[in-house]
Amino acid sequence: MRAVLCKEHGPPESLVVDEAPSPGLGENDVRIGIHACGVNFPDTLIIQGKYQIQPDLPFSPGSEVAGEILEVGSAVSHLKVGDPVMSLTGWGGFAEEVVIGADRVLPMPSSMDYVTAAGFPMVYGTSYHALKQRGHLAAGETLLVLGASGGVGLAAVELGKAMGARVIAAASSDEKLQVAKEHGADELVNYSEGSLKDQVKALTDGKGADVIYDPVGGEACEQALRCINWNGRLLIIGFASGTIPKIPGNLPLLKGSSVVGVFWGDFVRRQPQDNAKNFQELFAMHAEGKLKPHVWKTYPLEQAADALNGLLSRKATGKIVLTTGRG
Repeated sequence: MRAVLCKEHGPPESLVVDEAPSPGLGENDVRIGIHACGVNFPDTLIIQGKYQIQPDLPFSPGSEVAGEILEVGSAVSHLKVGDPVMSLTGWGGFAEEVVIGADRVLPMPSSMDYVTAAGFPMVYGTSYHALKQRGHLAAGETLLVLGASGGVGLAAVELGKAMGARVIAAASSDEKLQVAKEHGADELVNYSEGSLKDQVKALTDGKGADVIYDPVGGEACEQALRCINWNGRLLIIGFASGTIPKIPGNLPLLKGSSVVGVFWGDFVRRQPQDNAKNFQELFAMHAEGKLKPHVWKTYPLEQAADALNGLLSRKATGKIVLTTGRG
């Protein structure tokens, strides 16, 4: 099979497209013929050896795939050859095939095509868990989304609206904010044109946001915490800025607010039934037209480096997806 291989840690340009042996199949596994694979920020880290999980070299990056089942293990009864499915793989997705445990595979909803499905699980799974289980976002509350045009940020904008919140989208350019507006944002804040704190305060009559969704980190995180409402919840999603913030302890004290960590990957492992219910609800929202995943660009497998650099450039909005040409 063709695969994008990381043979040595380094930037996207160090990846090579080569032939690789098809992985072996265990009794509880399925083999997926990959049609499309989502490109995510952790992919840029894992190829540099900077991710918390590090597979042995050589390996293929790519943590979420959509495709059809080519083969099932002897102990698998709920899936069959030909089923369209989606899966979170951890790595191995930048390839024509992947083998994964059947318990990590979801049937692909009929409302989705392969490209949509490949870019759906990570961003919507993360954002829904954040807003539902960790942020307890309620209808009528105000949600502030930082990095609102990125993959997880745009998903949070859509989900916030679907959950009945007033959504303030914050991003670094008017072009990015326009995308957030098209996906349901009520108010827009360009944090390259003045104080994030002052702009959010002005939009909330001085009260601040009830829930803040932060995949950015850095200085934006502290600014956001300074415009949080009483009993507000700041959700720590990640650090796309490259800087982990050092939050002054007096800020949550003065607002009676909470700083809440969001680790969706471990939630999936520790609370699989809750995660399955989340996805049932997410698929229903997609079928009803409440969620409209935005794919910025698709690239063929051979252009994986371009796809990863598109993500690193921070020019992308929504998702980037690799396609294998299968089918």
